Amino acid sequence: MKWNLLGCFLALTVLLLSGCMYPDEELAKNQIPYKDQISAVQTAVDAFRKDNGGILPIKTKEAETPIYQKYPIEFKKISPKYISEPPGNAYENGGIFQYVLVDVETKPAVKLFDLRITEAIRDIKLRIRTKGYPPYKEQIAKNVFTLDFKQLGYEKAPYVVSPFSNQNLTFVITGSAEVFVDYRPDLYQLMNKISKKGKPGEDIRPFLVEDSMFVPAYSLPYTWDAKKKEPIFLEE
Repeated sequence: MKWNLLGCFLALTVLLLSGCMYPDEELAKNQIPYKDQISAVQTAVDAFRKDNGGILPIKTKEAETPIYQKYPIEFKKISPKYISEPPGNAYENGGIFQYVLVDVETKPAVKLFDLRITEAIRDIKLRIRTKGYPPYKEQIAKNVFTLDFKQLGYEKAPYVVSPFSNQNLTFVITGSAEVFVDYRPDLYQLMNKISKKGKPGEDIRPFLVEDSMFVPAYSLPYTWDAKKKEPIFLEE
């Protein structure tokens, strides 16, 4: 009887382990952005827009939704007529990217919103709620602060890997306890490569988006300080 139970246990263990291998393989595929997938979604969006008098296949969001989260694509509106199914790396198909639109008023373009950043920010906010208040550390701009992450239980300051440059980006927080990614390193690197800098007081985030597959998820607006030759937070 004991051997039968042991045999069943081992068989169950093998089944569970083998069952876990396939999702891991799929997860690896779902973490990779592909230009051809974006191109396929762009073609579907353009066709839907043409057939529906300029209407875009997007989910309805509140007016105050941050610009790069405001126009997520509603795949139910374009699948299967215009595209067979959402790409494998799309959130709707188990992936880590939300497909969104930018420049909706002029030339709607498909981009990717990295949802791994959402998870990182969710963890920080959870720790803040657990503590009861955000442990502000240093003010770096008007209504923008760094956080004392040790008070939140982190051994090291958390970061996310930039989809634009693959460098590590840290987090900042506002006076209303909203957490954002600090994209200044990316902007500094980019703006020193290109000749156009934008007008004084102009949001320079679109420069990041222009030649990229991505949008700067959970970002505050920035502008270029011509005197200091660096990006700074754009004050409202």
